[in-house]
Amino acid sequence: MSLKQIIAAVVFLIIAIVISQVVPTIEIAWVSAILVLTIYLFAFEIVDVDVAAITIMVILGLTALFAPIMGLKDALVPSTALFNGFSSNAVVSIIAVMIIGAGLDKTGLMGKVANWILKVGGKTEGRIIPIISSTVAFISCFMQNVGAAALFLPVVSRISARTGLPLSRLLMPMGFCAILGGTMTMIGSSPLILLNDLILTSNQTLPEDLKMETWSLFSVTPIGLFLVLAGIIYFVILGRFVLPTTNKTDNVDSAVSTMEYFQETYGLEYVLIEVQVPTGSPLVGMTLEEAEHPNSIRVTAAQFPNGVRRIGAGGLDRTVGIEANTILAVMGAPNALTLFEINYDLDKRPDLDTFSDSLSTAKAGIAEVVIPPGSQLIGKSAQDVRLRNTYGFAMIALHRAGETSREGQGVRDIPYQAGDTLVGHTSWDALELLERDRNFIVMTTGYPKSEELRQHKVAWALGFFVVALTMVLFTDIRLSIALLTGAVGMVLSGVLSIDEAYSAVSWKTVFLLASLIPLGMAVESTGTAAWIADQTLSILDGVPIWGLQLAVAILATFFTLVMSNVGATVLLVPLAINIAIGAGADPAVFALIVALATSNSFLIPTHQVNALIMGPAGYRVADFIKAGGIMTVLFLIVLITMINIIF
Repeated sequence: MSLKQIIAAVVFLIIAIVISQVVPTIEIAWVSAILVLTIYLFAFEIVDVDVAAITIMVILGLTALFAPIMGLKDALVPSTALFNGFSSNAVVSIIAVMIIGAGLDKTGLMGKVANWILKVGGKTEGRIIPIISSTVAFISCFMQNVGAAALFLPVVSRISARTGLPLSRLLMPMGFCAILGGTMTMIGSSPLILLNDLILTSNQTLPEDLKMETWSLFSVTPIGLFLVLAGIIYFVILGRFVLPTTNKTDNVDSAVSTMEYFQETYGLEYVLIEVQVPTGSPLVGMTLEEAEHPNSIRVTAAQFPNGVRRIGAGGLDRTVGIEANTILAVMGAPNALTLFEINYDLDKRPDLDTFSDSLSTAKAGIAEVVIPPGSQLIGKSAQDVRLRNTYGFAMIALHRAGETSREGQGVRDIPYQAGDTLVGHTSWDALELLERDRNFIVMTTGYPKSEELRQHKVAWALGFFVVALTMVLFTDIRLSIALLTGAVGMVLSGVLSIDEAYSAVSWKTVFLLASLIPLGMAVESTGTAAWIADQTLSILDGVPIWGLQLAVAILATFFTLVMSNVGATVLLVPLAINIAIGAGADPAVFALIVALATSNSFLIPTHQVNALIMGPAGYRVADFIKAGGIMTVLFLIVLITMINIIF
């Protein structure tokens, strides 16, 4: 643990002890302590958020064993209800939404959408931004917003290349509107999917006259629509002042002519040459790792004297030894390559000869990939995952928050973060495999592919999407069953294989959500939420209803900046319901405010969507503070205004 985390742990421990001295019951004291622990684990990222949530669930379960020692009569959450979250309506609905979204993407609909945007929007920023933003917002209505943003990242990349508009001027409006679009339906974001389950849980402890009705699919549409419109208008009017213009334009549309782009964007003046290692060269007997790092070069292919050729995934490992008469394909800056030839007495060939076919622009080239939130590679380096050997991607640079680390600067030892852009040499076959791997988002477009998307399945994909939506709208069947019908239809019709369906699900999100549901039950059933609500009302005594609503929205906004939006929703919905009851307001509306306000995450790049777009566009934290600060205030104004107009 870092010093910062240790100091924070001491502070949070003191807070928990102080709270335990003022609460009315021992049950509330223990739940409050667990709440403080949860906030600490989430805010300071002691472990991954899903691991933190599972840990909290296990702690709640162990209270059944240690209840007598803790001074409790019973467990804080009954053992029989501890795992109910995994079969909850909300969790199953989220799984189904992810599969449906993957099915729609597999048919190539996103490429068609990009072409339509270019045709309608032309090449001006004032027209492109509203069309991109509104389209992403609409898609985000029916799938997870980070999924919608990930789908559109290559689309916006292509639009940027064709129009010449800097990517930094397009990605932030797209990302913000992907988040805002999740507020337009009750299946657009995890907090809104979870909300009805939390309402039903709260109803179990409320008297009959205070029980709340659940929200229908389009209950939030007017509010979400105005939030999206506010975001679009904001960027159209003030975009020229708040959006940065970085030197990062974007990927060219043709994968065979990328070198100029990479030179301009990252300062990578790399070329690819072919050399032969003669007998007596100091390079003989060295491993690739020993040859590459000190000389700031990268070997992309090798052919040994026995005729064995190593290239692509499973081919080159850093421990491979170099023999006499080995032929190497080497990439690097011209001056680095010249020194490499001289220092090791290498015979440079005038052109690619041995690798003229396998490394031709029709089969290989330089590409960009982004590490998305939820990638299993986060926290690992290229060395850790053996990127070249495992994936056939020879990384030559890493771009993060406007800074580029290159070969020779320890780039392969840098642990990955969400939003990092990796630049490397790869075969197009390997890049195509990366495009199907959920650990990467491929930014390079237009490269030759061996397998086309399943465009012949478009009718099936749209058909089952419409079936699911129709069931949600016009029947009383549970949301999870309706959405799962569409998801199963995607598999049965061949739009997705079952393995692709499983891969489409972010199991990290599933475990995060399912594991936090018991915490919400404990907060509600022990009276912790009611007690906190009473203390809040005493502090805000005399404040009008709209003022209490604003206070709840600000609290939810703050929580979602330091922890997951799901966690913030689970913690705050019971509190908001009790505040509303104490003030004589509608508790369902206050609960809805929490679920909506947890989407107000624009100020810093903690939201998964913001983390995703940060690297590709070269954004800095200051860029989010500048543009997101105004958006945060605008969100609160529109939210509270529309809530009071409609409800």
